[in-house]
Amino acid sequence: MHGMQSKSVYKVPDGKLLKIFLDYNEKNDSINNIRITGDFFAYPEKGVEIIEKELEGEIIDKKRLMKKITEVVKKHGIEFIGLNIEGLAEGIVLCKHE
Repeated sequence: MHGMQSKSVYKVPDGKLLKIFLDYNEKNDSINNIRITGDFFAYPEKGVEIIEKELEGEIIDKKRLMKKITEVVKKHGIEFIGLNIEGLAEGIVLCKHE
């Protein structure tokens, strides 16, 4: 089931470049599939994959995304270097305006 394909390239304030590839459902703005890449680092390395998986089905809304990402990061002990939760949420929301 494919939705709208879009991507964003976002320079996180005081951070690195973030690239997001997003496939979302236009009807309800929910995430079908997301791929997060960029110049930042995440520990553990699987952290980004975990976040991508957990975001499937989420609504593209900055507040909701920040809450969800915060929960996932806490639960799995994920750490970012060159990226923060707000920056990630912002990058995802930007996909909709491309």
